[in-house]
Amino acid sequence: MQTFLEHAKSASRIIATLDPKTKMDVLAHMAEALERHSALIITENQKDLEEAKKNNLSSALVDRLLLNTQRIADMAKAIREIAALKEPVGRILEGWVVPSGLRIEKVSIPIGVVGIIYESRPNVTSDTAALCFKSGNACVLKGGKEAFYSNAVIASILQEVLEKFNLPVEIISLLPDSSREGVAKLIKMDKYVDLIIPRGGEALIRFVSENATVPVVKHDKGVCHTYVDKEANLDNAIEIVINAKCQRPSACNSLETLLVHESVAESFLPRMKEALDLTGAEIKGCDKTQNLLHVKLASEEDYHTEHLCNALNIKIVESVDEAIAHIAEFGSSHSEAILSENYSTVERFLNEVDAATVYANASTRFTDGGEFGFGAEVGISTNKLHARGPMGINDLTTYKFKVYGKGQIRA
Repeated sequence: MQTFLEHAKSASRIIATLDPKTKMDVLAHMAEALERHSALIITENQKDLEEAKKNNLSSALVDRLLLNTQRIADMAKAIREIAALKEPVGRILEGWVVPSGLRIEKVSIPIGVVGIIYESRPNVTSDTAALCFKSGNACVLKGGKEAFYSNAVIASILQEVLEKFNLPVEIISLLPDSSREGVAKLIKMDKYVDLIIPRGGEALIRFVSENATVPVVKHDKGVCHTYVDKEANLDNAIEIVINAKCQRPSACNSLETLLVHESVAESFLPRMKEALDLTGAEIKGCDKTQNLLHVKLASEEDYHTEHLCNALNIKIVESVDEAIAHIAEFGSSHSEAILSENYSTVERFLNEVDAATVYANASTRFTDGGEFGFGAEVGISTNKLHARGPMGINDLTTYKFKVYGKGQIRA
């Protein structure tokens, strides 16, 4: 492990000084290589899908795991979008002159070696590798065992491109020891690794957060809410809720709990249930909801749960205050939305709800690096320090101060 990470650290010093044009050329070749090897990637992905079937993985995990021609094309598209983004390294963030005459510049630089731990989705391998490469970082990737073959072939394709440009393959590498013990070692190697980004299940996040000596940016579960206010456009609300819950239920930005103001519940919820029933959604509700709809009773545990499937909780609330309080208790600081035509209510919700991303009159499904114009994201950070929300290339940089003098000495 130590030798492997020493190589990654050495590679990080090379990528840190690579010029922007070379980085763009490398990324363009990586995108093309993924498309050219599409059939090979699908063949390897099929091995993972067969294992998933044997191990009875949930439909949500299988959906995250699946790669097809379109998803591979989307992976290549994301890399091209990342390549086209403005260079994140070497930006002068601030500049000033102090009374001594020293000229000080605060300049963006790469973080160094970034360890990324993730589950299920093999497209994360190419997305995060491209984001780290564009931002001048070496990355150590640890994907889930359920995507072993897919991750391996994607990484090898990207490494072949690095070799063609005479760059060290350790700029993008898979953790050789993918066991729990291997992860436990990785997250304590602060001499070689500068940042750990865990994205996945609750148990993984907790284990990394409690045991790492390397700085961690958490990408926790997504328990997302949408609040339908008494002054909401109810026709729009139905369409937004269906999108937020049903468009891709396995995504971390999909809706888990629908909060509805009591004054519109009687007119809105029967229509909402009718639309949800067409999608095959499983609905649970509070006791007030049960008075209006034939649904199961939602437990407190249900409100804490990231379902990752087509299941939805409904709770009727008396006010925006109760909606905000519910989100404060059960939310995971990921993505929260209000549907209302009242500007004051909207602004209050957006200002008071503590989450990485807050929406007015839109689906929470937009919490995504691609949708935010980042090309892709390393994940959705639920941290408050360093980065929050979809993490793009600028969030994979830090800074240093460059100080220019003319012989000054301190009195």
